[in-house]
Amino acid sequence: MTIVDILLDPFAYAFMTRALWATLIASIVCALLSCWLVLIGWSLMGDAVSHAVLPGVVLAYIVGVPFAIGAVIFGFLAVALIGAVRDGGRVKEDAAIGIVFTTLFALGLVLISVTPSQTDLNHIIFGNLLGVSTSDLVQIAILGAIVATLLLLKRRDFTLYAFDRTHAFAIGLSPRLLGAALLALLALTAVTALQVVGIVLVVAMLIIPGATARLLTDRFGRMLVIAPAISAICGVVGLYISYYQDTSPGGMVVLVQGITFFGVYLFSPTHGIITKRRKHRESATLDALSTG
Repeated sequence: MTIVDILLDPFAYAFMTRALWATLIASIVCALLSCWLVLIGWSLMGDAVSHAVLPGVVLAYIVGVPFAIGAVIFGFLAVALIGAVRDGGRVKEDAAIGIVFTTLFALGLVLISVTPSQTDLNHIIFGNLLGVSTSDLVQIAILGAIVATLLLLKRRDFTLYAFDRTHAFAIGLSPRLLGAALLALLALTAVTALQVVGIVLVVAMLIIPGATARLLTDRFGRMLVIAPAISAICGVVGLYISYYQDTSPGGMVVLVQGITFFGVYLFSPTHGIITKRRKHRESATLDALSTG
């Protein structure tokens, strides 16, 4: 089998072609948003919202409306509940986040277990990348386009919100509104990635690409290019490995992202742990030679 055969063989099947497009769209959109989540320090909030949308998605299925509607409603509900519990006085924010998102996630599991359906709703939890239909792909593409367009159009405002909310307020922007907009986009992005990796692993796609790019550059503009590029490459590589090794495609996509992060964490030219130690040893050697 030649290299060309290896590259083209998986896409002789229509379901693999749809899986590839779904992976690319979700990877790029999640990576774009992850740049802001990493800068703001919303990693745990991303975990909370991505899990908290589960009951909204299930209820949307029951009612027969688009998943995005239920996801956004429960995303905002989760944020409101976290704020209410935190502002009560004795519960810190991290505890409030943990309580709210686990409770809402459990509610989603219960709803799945009692909802009569001809469709296996467990794919919402674990993803069903190889089962992406044409209509699913259209929904993923539409949601992905909406999120990416809004992020890029408002990137300056969101970036100012991430770095200096006081300055954003001083020039007439509303930090509260910008934060709410990011949370809404977070809920939509979670729905975009549902079919690819499921609720459980969505947070990985929302955090790993941005964290990886942050280790490779100190400029935010470059992060917005590096993170989607890395995420897309990891998505394609993970899909190929899952096809030839017969593994979970969504899990493999996230695993490749995680391995890439640790590789960058160790060997990044500027911030890599091993790179820093090597430069330190070289510097110490040069100092010893110069003083000797």
